[in-house]
Amino acid sequence: MRKGWQEGHVLVAPDKFKGSLTAPEVAAHIAAGLRRARPDTPVVTAPVADGGDGTVDAMVAAGFARLQTGVTGPVGESVAASFAMRGETAVVELAEASGLRRLPDRPDATTALTATSAGTGELMRTAAMRGAKRIVLGLGGSACTDGGAGMLTALGARLLDEDGRPIPPGGVGLLRLARIETDEMLRIPVVVASDVDNPLLGERGAAEVYGPQKGAGPNEVAQLKAGLARLAEIVRREIGVDAADRPGAGAAGGVGFTALAVLSATIRPGIEIMLEELDFDALLAGARLVITGEGSLDRQTLHGKAPMGVARAAARAEVPVVAVAGQRQLTRDVLRRFGFEDAYALTDIEPDPEVCMAQGGALLEQLCARIADAHLGSSLIRNNQ
Repeated sequence: MRKGWQEGHVLVAPDKFKGSLTAPEVAAHIAAGLRRARPDTPVVTAPVADGGDGTVDAMVAAGFARLQTGVTGPVGESVAASFAMRGETAVVELAEASGLRRLPDRPDATTALTATSAGTGELMRTAAMRGAKRIVLGLGGSACTDGGAGMLTALGARLLDEDGRPIPPGGVGLLRLARIETDEMLRIPVVVASDVDNPLLGERGAAEVYGPQKGAGPNEVAQLKAGLARLAEIVRREIGVDAADRPGAGAAGGVGFTALAVLSATIRPGIEIMLEELDFDALLAGARLVITGEGSLDRQTLHGKAPMGVARAAARAEVPVVAVAGQRQLTRDVLRRFGFEDAYALTDIEPDPEVCMAQGGALLEQLCARIADAHLGSSLIRNNQ
């Protein structure tokens, strides 16, 4: 990991500003603004992610290699997707292969029913062929509600109907599921990185909560719920595992369920895994300030999102932490109760959200002058001669 920084450095560890800047871009702009405002202050960047969009980018910035391959996209087309790898650990981001951003058009009723997670399984298989002995599987931003059926098929499992034929792709295909054969399935230790605690079924289940975001109307939601219930029944009967009610089973349209029940995966908050891979405690040693953030500081931030994980780690090291965001929906008093010394938003200096999205990098650099004045003072840092 990064070595040789001076005592008293600022550690910059933001997540992405969704729709505007990737996490590495956010970190680079914050660092540029700080260096302009306080050229005497050493800055260390460590962009983070929570398992969703941008996880591979953050891992690459942390020193992992980026490997690219062609896989099956959510509606069956071929897409170029990346995973990250270092040593025997591979990081696979479901959104890279099976995400909403991979749909050729906006999600609709058809894609809600037929979108597949096959490309995610193909990424996992490729990682294993490249030497991975452990896979961190980031779940978030999925286009599919197929319960991970496509992923399992790509790993070598057979999902069959009553006549012994492969079921069709997508959540609607699960309605025909009668048997699962896993004798030839690739088996590799998997750790699921996700901050979603929804179960597979019920009012908080994958279809009910996330189906509408993927283009499903009431009729499609009903079909997807029935398909996922069928999957849970067959897994319980064929494999002997009942995981439908486990927290995280509803992640990524039920991919969390099959990872837990069929791949015997463990599931942990994505930011915890990210900070371990970054050796974040070592980066914190000697820091005088941590800057984290994401596109919107809101109630979701306080429930396992990346900035909250960074704030907890900084608190354990007794290093003050401030947050930056595109917009801030929480008061400073609330944020202070959760460990943030202060919080800043692009809307503090530019009230138009569209301008903030379009000019996020430049505005971040401007905002850093305020952060430097408030938290770094003007004194030179020792050991930075």
